[in-house]
Amino acid sequence: MIKKILIKKDCEVRLDKYLKNLFTSLTQSFIEKNIRKKNILINNSRTKANYVVKLNDNLIILNFHDELYKNKIVYKKNIKTSVNDLKNFNKSIIFQNNDFLVINKWADIATQGGSKVNVSIDHIIKNINPDYRLVHRLDKETSGLLLISKNLKYARYFSNLFKQKLITKFYIALCEGNPKNKNSKVLLNIKNKNQEIEKTITNYCVIGNNKNITQILYNPETGKTHQLRKVSKNLGCSIIGDQKYNINSKYNSEKLMLHAFALNFTINSKKFRFTSEIPNYFQTFMQKNKLKFKNNLEKELNRF
Repeated sequence: MIKKILIKKDCEVRLDKYLKNLFTSLTQSFIEKNIRKKNILINNSRTKANYVVKLNDNLIILNFHDELYKNKIVYKKNIKTSVNDLKNFNKSIIFQNNDFLVINKWADIATQGGSKVNVSIDHIIKNINPDYRLVHRLDKETSGLLLISKNLKYARYFSNLFKQKLITKFYIALCEGNPKNKNSKVLLNIKNKNQEIEKTITNYCVIGNNKNITQILYNPETGKTHQLRKVSKNLGCSIIGDQKYNINSKYNSEKLMLHAFALNFTINSKKFRFTSEIPNYFQTFMQKNKLKFKNNLEKELNRF
């Protein structure tokens, strides 16, 4: 049976989330599998789980059946923001205006909710104002700059900037080992969780080293899951504290040494550049291993 659904509201959510709201029994794996098999289409075309549903889109389900696509009562956990979480969030804000804010996300808090996530940045901002939206994400273990829109207009604006690669991101990583070249562009095909091949582009330059520890400035042109962690491993210098791609390291007890350091973008001809402070644990590790952090990375940031 074929079911056609006309999107009558400009809801600005991902297709997978839209389907979960519509048919509450669906699992993420079921949705991704059927999108992959072309059982779920948008405007008669193949789509992806992260496609953002728009007003007047035609959602077509080719294998619709009441038993497959059914609703069940879901009791959602009401997550309230603790005083401490709100305090940490307010301390992390480095810029805000009427349309967006920039925070220096602390490590070990998820950007978005999930089945095993008790609190996330998304939970916190929704408690502050339901109009606030994430416009990109960082891994739970990764610290650093995170953009948050305060309204739908700027959520769309930033989404378009990311799509057009008009937001430049820089990360600092401490890696175990030394890459062959001091600076280079890395073109690497990586597999996502669905085992599909994705092309990634990453620029980097070495900004410091001591024996077997290298400090690297990364500038990713694409934004795939675990991109920098996989690129580091491919370069032969996995990131210190990476429990997934550097499991045999003598530094396994350390936190992930990956920090979203700088963001550049332009809004209505006005240029914005944000940089963030390196976390204390990052600095402590560097001091212990006699790595000096440059106070001014302007030259390195302008390299790319």
